[in-house]
Amino acid sequence: MDADALSEFDRRDWRTDADLDPLRLAMVGLGWWTRDEAIPAVADGDFCETTVAVSSDREKAEAVADDADAAAGLTYEEFHDGRATDEYDAVYVATPNATHLEFVESAAEFGKAVLCEKPMEASADRARRMVEACEDAGVPLMVAYRMQTDPAVRRARELVQGGDLGDPVLVHGSMSQRLLAMIADPDQWRLDPDLAGPGASVTDLGIYPLNTARFVLDADPVAVSALARSGADAFDDVPDEAATFQVRFDDGTLAACAASQHAHRSSHFTVVGTEGELGLEPAFFESAGPEFALEVDGTRASLDYEQVDQMREEFDYFGHQVRTGRDIYPDGRHGLVDVAAIEAVYESAEAGTTVPLSDI
Repeated sequence: MDADALSEFDRRDWRTDADLDPLRLAMVGLGWWTRDEAIPAVADGDFCETTVAVSSDREKAEAVADDADAAAGLTYEEFHDGRATDEYDAVYVATPNATHLEFVESAAEFGKAVLCEKPMEASADRARRMVEACEDAGVPLMVAYRMQTDPAVRRARELVQGGDLGDPVLVHGSMSQRLLAMIADPDQWRLDPDLAGPGASVTDLGIYPLNTARFVLDADPVAVSALARSGADAFDDVPDEAATFQVRFDDGTLAACAASQHAHRSSHFTVVGTEGELGLEPAFFESAGPEFALEVDGTRASLDYEQVDQMREEFDYFGHQVRTGRDIYPDGRHGLVDVAAIEAVYESAEAGTTVPLSDI
């Protein structure tokens, strides 16, 4: 085993030495994630700054803008009307899934780069419209897969792509949490199909092992099969209080994934190859002592490494790539594949059949 295999878990392999002005961001959607995670991550980072806060509620927008020392607090209507466009260069969209499109379309119309939360939208059709709006306007669109900018996950990709595990054979990934212990309201948007999309657990959590597998393998799904169930009262309107799904990738690798919004907080990610395996645990929740484990040819090593702020990495990557004019990955076309795959997961769970993914 290479002595450097368990190293470089804080390396920014995308960073240049360019002297860059911060990318000025309009934060659209001021729920707890934006206020408690995104805005502090931007403030702690190197390449972005919050200059505009946008909410359905004027008082909230102005209060968040004041707290962030931003130039303006806007209502959604004012944002769509083009108010304060000279105060920001790019837009971060963190509204409910089924409302992403309208904000991205306005941002594209204003010529602003976009960082859109995952999943991109509530349906593949709307996600495709988002991609086309940004392509037609010539503005960058990045989907906020924070795992892809985590140095440990990027190191895992390097090891897999470098052949350290031999040929990839299997992926195992899961993510679960107790949603109602985090947000007690059973009427929240994540449990409302009109706002969240076709379900709750796969759309919000199952997307993590699915997309991380795609990134690490550099492969795309070609077929899925799934099982799902809901029993608790709060999950009456969604089919997937808990779900498992299998994925066949275009490189032949098979994945087994699981997700639940009503289970103990847990996550893991493992890739098994012909000559070894690697694992991350916890994989998708930030932790004080995450473990990176690697076994090759019977020799096993593991390391508890220092967790980086994944949101800071995500925003810094976005700001750096936009300011330097370099390619952005994951882009909108990449995110569209996940939305189509998620739709296929729910179709499979309902029909009880394997669902192939057509060309996207």
